[in-house]
Amino acid sequence: MGFFAGLDDEKYDRQYTDRVLTSRIVGFFNTQVNRLLISSVIIIILAIIGAALPVIVSRMVDMLSERPSLQAITLVGLTLMGVGVGLWGLNWARRSLIVRAVGDVVLELRKRAFRAAAEHDLSFYDQFSSGRIVSRITSDTNDFGQLVVIITDVVSQMIQAIILGVVLFRTEWRLSLLLLSFMPFIFGVAAGFRALARVVTKRGMKAMADVNAAIKETISGISIAKNFRQEDSIFKSFDESNQQSYQVNIRRGFVLSLVFPTLNALSGVFVGILIYAGGMSAEQGLVSIGAWYLFIMSLDQFFFPVLNLTSFWAQIQGGLSAAERVFALIDADPNVVQKEKQDVPRLKGEIKFENFDFSYTDKEPILRNFNLVIRPGETLALVGHTGAGKSSIAKLIARFYEFQNGNLCIDGRDIRTFDLGQYRRQLGIVSQVPFLFSGTVADNIRYAAPGVPEEEMLKLAKKIGDGEWLETLPDGLHTEVGERGNRLSMGQRQLVALMRVLVQNPAIFILDEATASIDPFTEWQIQQALNLILKNTTSILIAHRLSTVKAADRIVVMQKGTIIEEGSHDGLLTRGGHYAELYNTYFRHQSLSYVEQAREIIK
Repeated sequence: MGFFAGLDDEKYDRQYTDRVLTSRIVGFFNTQVNRLLISSVIIIILAIIGAALPVIVSRMVDMLSERPSLQAITLVGLTLMGVGVGLWGLNWARRSLIVRAVGDVVLELRKRAFRAAAEHDLSFYDQFSSGRIVSRITSDTNDFGQLVVIITDVVSQMIQAIILGVVLFRTEWRLSLLLLSFMPFIFGVAAGFRALARVVTKRGMKAMADVNAAIKETISGISIAKNFRQEDSIFKSFDESNQQSYQVNIRRGFVLSLVFPTLNALSGVFVGILIYAGGMSAEQGLVSIGAWYLFIMSLDQFFFPVLNLTSFWAQIQGGLSAAERVFALIDADPNVVQKEKQDVPRLKGEIKFENFDFSYTDKEPILRNFNLVIRPGETLALVGHTGAGKSSIAKLIARFYEFQNGNLCIDGRDIRTFDLGQYRRQLGIVSQVPFLFSGTVADNIRYAAPGVPEEEMLKLAKKIGDGEWLETLPDGLHTEVGERGNRLSMGQRQLVALMRVLVQNPAIFILDEATASIDPFTEWQIQQALNLILKNTTSILIAHRLSTVKAADRIVVMQKGTIIEEGSHDGLLTRGGHYAELYNTYFRHQSLSYVEQAREIIK
């Protein structure tokens, strides 16, 4: 165990070479060619001015020493002022172009990363924390943008170093050769930091992703934490992730901060050697005093971009690490793979499982040699203990998970040949805990059918308990539901979720019924909404209420991934098998006869 514990790569992470990463990055800038060309021209001009500045200053000093006058001094001052203003203007233009180009590229990269995350199947989110995924889409794409800005600075410094090298070589070639002999040492030391910089930078990003994940999970479950008075516990959990991020990034900063001081020390040694060698050469008459002076003055201008090039290397590694993490998210292989993308006409709703095997992991078989046929327009209720495989069947019909063996056919066609977007548009799904997005009730009802007019929503709403449930909302359809629908009761959320399916008019309806207790009037309203949906769809109900079970055309009783009984409610009760046991345990107390008997006992 160490301070990198818990910071392992995600399973979908990949190792990209610098060449592949560079190629991918360049590909994102194909739309920014004009801006990049203009900024490149400006960079070259800036580099030329920067390289020529020592020579210009030297010539002006010579001019002043030969003919000192107020006019000459004024000319030198105005010239240097003009150069300063010109450099500022050119730098501003370069930065503006680069920032705009980078902004557009980061926008596109973030869109692709988010689209990739949205298109991944549910099994992807079963394995990987959504907080860490968010970190890649936000923080890492931002670091990628910083990488491009750094690269433009590096290119500018590189051009300036090359031009200065030419100037130095023309000034004194002997000393220039000695200077060039030092370069392998400087770049060798910089290269030594390369691998370490990439490792510590990736660790730092992963540690920050852990912090984001801890924050997201804590905020999402804040109501539960407060119910059980666990504020100290969730703070402790966050603090552990935060402390780990702190330790990792301290060490990252320590490694990266070594680069520039080390290189600066080396350059100081080399400058000392050059001054000594130049002085000895000047004393022997091999080098003129003026050339030696100009060479020494130009050294700082040369070493500054060279050192920047090497020190930027650590930052470049950080940007490449960020790009690597974002591209890994985009390139992650899907678990659900379609063989074809055939158009999907209006479905009749026949569903057929044949010799079907499914498991979430190799060690967790859920369905084995499973066979089931659901007829078009049939309402099928699935009942059984937790872990029997009921929800798995619903998720497989929705094509959220990949199965291992057998066939799943819809209207006689392999589900793996459908265009998933078209297929899922014909599915209406209500989960056990209905999820509502921030916005109004109307916004949430329109989620699957954006063009539905308000009049039609009101018409459908009035078919459910004469619309009385809408009257309980302060602003009717325009009532704000709050985050995750927390301003509405559970019954109201279920009704909104059912209305969302009603306006969608799906061919197949899947209901994972909530187990939360609601009052009898709301249950009656929910049953009315269900009846409106059931009469026009093939429906799969994971039932927890007796009223829902009785509404089914057929009841399938499951145990450990297999069907052990099926039939009608009355027929299954008569058999006295597993369903009768479930009824007496879970459903019987919901029946009217049971309530009446209980009242008699109380009397």
